[in-house]
Amino acid sequence: MTTTSLAFLLQLAQVIAPPLYLACALAVTVHALLNKREVHTAIGWIALAWLTPLLGALLYLMLGVNRIQRAGVALGLKDTWHGEGCSAADTDGPCLPELEGVNRLAGGINDRSLLAGNAVTPLVQGDEAFPAMLAAIDGARHSVTLLSYIFNDDAAGRPFLQALVRAKGRGVQVRVLIDAVGARYSRVSMVKQLRLAGVPVAAFLPPRLTRLLAQANLRNHRKIMVVDGTLGFTGGMNISASHWLSKQPPKAFQCLHFAVRGPVVTDLQRTFAIDWGFTTGESLLGSPWFADNPPCGPVLARGVSDGPDADIDRMRLVMLGALAKARQRVRIVTPYFLPDNVLLTTLQVTALRGVAVDIVLPGRSNLPLIDWAMRPQCADLVASGCRVHLTGPAFDHTKLFLVDDAWSLIGSTNWDARSLRLNFEYNLECHDAQLVRQLDVLVETRIKRAHRLTAAEIEGQSLAGRLRDRLVWLLSPYL
Repeated sequence: MTTTSLAFLLQLAQVIAPPLYLACALAVTVHALLNKREVHTAIGWIALAWLTPLLGALLYLMLGVNRIQRAGVALGLKDTWHGEGCSAADTDGPCLPELEGVNRLAGGINDRSLLAGNAVTPLVQGDEAFPAMLAAIDGARHSVTLLSYIFNDDAAGRPFLQALVRAKGRGVQVRVLIDAVGARYSRVSMVKQLRLAGVPVAAFLPPRLTRLLAQANLRNHRKIMVVDGTLGFTGGMNISASHWLSKQPPKAFQCLHFAVRGPVVTDLQRTFAIDWGFTTGESLLGSPWFADNPPCGPVLARGVSDGPDADIDRMRLVMLGALAKARQRVRIVTPYFLPDNVLLTTLQVTALRGVAVDIVLPGRSNLPLIDWAMRPQCADLVASGCRVHLTGPAFDHTKLFLVDDAWSLIGSTNWDARSLRLNFEYNLECHDAQLVRQLDVLVETRIKRAHRLTAAEIEGQSLAGRLRDRLVWLLSPYL
């Protein structure tokens, strides 16, 4: 390039840059004013756009624009499938009067009834869950559907692969859906392995350059398996040897899964069918996928789907509603705890009005950044009377939310922005005192072995540690 050409380009840039900077800063200002919910967030982005010419606008485009609802709704998950599910004729089962408010909230935002007659069985670790799931696949006569965020090619994943191949060989209809990002946790992709074995499999939202910015963070974190339309499994467990503790994996993860029978199994299958239909275009209707599920147990249950589409904020609203109705105690077990200010404040208020609030977190998780970001939130919770318990040494991947003696939320959702705003999640809202008692024993065992975080411990943290935690905390909406 000649000196003359370079000089011309510099002059051109000097002419174009000011109006471009002005246009970008104004665009950020208008968009932030119209779309941001929190004053400090809007002020921060507007200031960045005006004080850092062009770079601020670029950062806002990449990180500040809420693409979740726009991109998520455009996914059209439900528009690809119109089939069986909980029918309009279904009516709510008779829940306790003190839980009627939560029932009305969940039913109103979810368009699903609280179904009576379900049996929900906790399965502790992969040691109980994986053999039960493998036996169910080997006993399948008509269909198997399986959705998992992670499906590793390891000591847990390979038996599932072999069982699915055997089922297909018997003439059973099999469909497997794995999140495209979660599939990459394994050195050898199970999507490829299943495909080579002739098992129908698909990857949910594989990364594409054309949608990278809008959908890269939108992941399917659900864990659902349904056999013959009558036996379901759901919870927090991925298909990974880390959960099969008796096999002594290098990285041991505690977790909890559930076997489900009864009318609500139809909703598990419906959720799978919607995701499968969106991903592949195939509609799973009628037999062999769906079956009659007569009442068979004492649990009132409702499926709660959540995701960055029309279902956005459903799980968060159910959590807030349940906290508002709590009278005696709240118990939360979660591997990742980065709730927004509204949830944090509601937890504080719940404790301050006399409800015993126990929050069980890993003493050390598999993601150090999450650990650091969680700590600044604990000070206000502890000061408000919440009891924060840090478990160890095995990383606890369990997800539980118990309120009083009769209500529980079980499934795949963590208490963080990724689960509540970015991921597709699935949980069961369960009304049953016996189930809560079973789960409470598991929580109490964790609490007895945990270290309770104290105000003195928080205040005694070094300045360097506090600064590190606060810096990482700024990134919490994106972790």
